[in-house]
Amino acid sequence: MVHAYILIQTEVGKAAAVAQTIAGIAGVTKAEDVTGPYDVIVRAEAGSVDELGRLVVARVQSVDGITRTLTCPVVNL
Repeated sequence: MVHAYILIQTEVGKAAAVAQTIAGIAGVTKAEDVTGPYDVIVRAEAGSVDELGRLVVARVQSVDGITRTLTCPVVNL
């Protein structure tokens, strides 16, 4: 199982709606709106890195109001 944090920037005033929409996507375990350089932080999981990529590109990035994403896979050192 691959886990990742997805850091999201949104259009002004859209963070809460984006977080709520993303929370309903399969593979997303948590989505919260936050303050700082990013507006929403998502915790996601997938069976492989390829699956994670498809989740981000096909499902997350298609949510209305998102302007930029940064995906940070979790590594166990």
